[in-house]
Amino acid sequence: MLPLAYLIKENEPLAPYCSMRVGGNAKYIVLPDSISALGSALRDLAFKGERFIVVGNCSNLVFPDSGFDGAVVVTCGVRGVSCGADGTLEALCGETLSSLARCARDNSRSGLEFCHGIPGTVGGGAFMNAGAYGGEISQRLTECTVLDNNLEDKTVSAAELGFGYRKSAFADKGYVLLSAKFSTLPGDRNEIAAKMEDLMARRKKSQPLEYPSCGSAFKRPEGYYAGALIEQCGLKGTRVGGAEVSEKHAGFIINRGAATASDILELMRLVRDRVLKNTGVRLEPEIRFIDTEF
Repeated sequence: MLPLAYLIKENEPLAPYCSMRVGGNAKYIVLPDSISALGSALRDLAFKGERFIVVGNCSNLVFPDSGFDGAVVVTCGVRGVSCGADGTLEALCGETLSSLARCARDNSRSGLEFCHGIPGTVGGGAFMNAGAYGGEISQRLTECTVLDNNLEDKTVSAAELGFGYRKSAFADKGYVLLSAKFSTLPGDRNEIAAKMEDLMARRKKSQPLEYPSCGSAFKRPEGYYAGALIEQCGLKGTRVGGAEVSEKHAGFIINRGAATASDILELMRLVRDRVLKNTGVRLEPEIRFIDTEF
């Protein structure tokens, strides 16, 4: 029997793979380290009729305390990024958004500075149209290679991906991103580096990076800022179990060290309900809860 082209672990805890550090065990954790291994893993799982979900850094996901009865395919080992002569960057799905920004900087290309410090991968960033400080993935992604819902390779343009605020058509179309291309602009490397350093300094000053979290817990409601509404309602420091509304930034739900997925969910529901009651604004989660209704 030939060896598998990917590593697979059975009954593996999910928490170490997730930025919030919560979640039960997965039936399988699958760890491919190349595009071909990722494709092989998904086709093998489909052939066996095994349920699966494809993730990156899990920086925006919370799995339930009961775990996941299927395979969690972690793409963090599927890495690679390069810059073409025309300034187009191409990155594999497991490459981090921060390293994408650094590659652009090192090649004196501008337009991806906002990615610096976003904890997700290229795949996850495209899936949710990640963004920060006025920039979004959809502004720079031009095309990508995906596995379609038949697990066949396909090249699609950005226009086909239905990008919106923190959303895309990846889930609806059943696409799994393999690689993506990004347009950039010529720039001065020192100026690009300075902007990236400034954005990181702003993150460190305003965000509770010392604690596990999923970044912004709620989407920005039109005309408002979620963190400001939450703070206005006196919810900073509110806790459920080990989960807390950050004292540093009310838009963040943090794990103080012993939180469960249920703690996170209950606290976010409490925040949503209090804000709705006090302000009339209904907050929508930016965090994706797997197998759980928010």
